[in-house]
Amino acid sequence: MKKTITLKSINNYEKNKCVDIFKRKDNSFGFEEFRRDFESNTGWFCIGNYSEISFNSEKEATEEATRKIIWLKDVL
Repeated sequence: MKKTITLKSINNYEKNKCVDIFKRKDNSFGFEEFRRDFESNTGWFCIGNYSEISFNSEKEATEEATRKIIWLKDVL
């Protein structure tokens, strides 16, 4: 993934998945889904493969993340 600044990180209720909404150096926006297993010390790892999709605004990235990631609708 290119160098980014995370604007917000949204966790599911179980706190084992999250979506990061980010801004790239080129001023485009994106999102990615991550997961962690509490019984493992490996930390967060990417499960969505959405990070290369580019959007013109944070709002557009968040809306598309909500369409693609089913659980996100419940927490927003």
